[in-house]
Amino acid sequence: MKESLRPGISKTKRVVIDADRTIAFMGEEGRVYATPSLVRDIEHTCRDLLLEHADAGEDSVGTGISISHTAPTLPGMAVDITATVTAVDGRKVTFDISAKDEMEPIGSGRHTRFMVEVAKTQERLKAKSAKRSAAQNK
Repeated sequence: MKESLRPGISKTKRVVIDADRTIAFMGEEGRVYATPSLVRDIEHTCRDLLLEHADAGEDSVGTGISISHTAPTLPGMAVDITATVTAVDGRKVTFDISAKDEMEPIGSGRHTRFMVEVAKTQERLKAKSAKRSAAQNK
């Protein structure tokens, strides 16, 4: 992790709400930006910011999120998601989040990510997979 990663830095990402980002359970007339899609877009915004400050072989994983999704966004509208680093505690990075569409604020919250070394993470995952296979074969 580079020293450039510090509280106060931010990134804004614009997404256009396509059908895949909307709910379908209220029919075509009720399609709006789905909360799980907002969460995914928040995670991607934060990860993109972190990758700008990561060393080779590093990436990040989400460890917590708390958001309020307060207003609907219609298909075709643009949403700006802004992630601002509020704390860096070792490899743990905390963000304040705000989201607004073309008309109004639509959400806010907090997201936490943890910087990881990809190779070490892959080794831990392989070990867990092997342990699971051994347990299933008993």
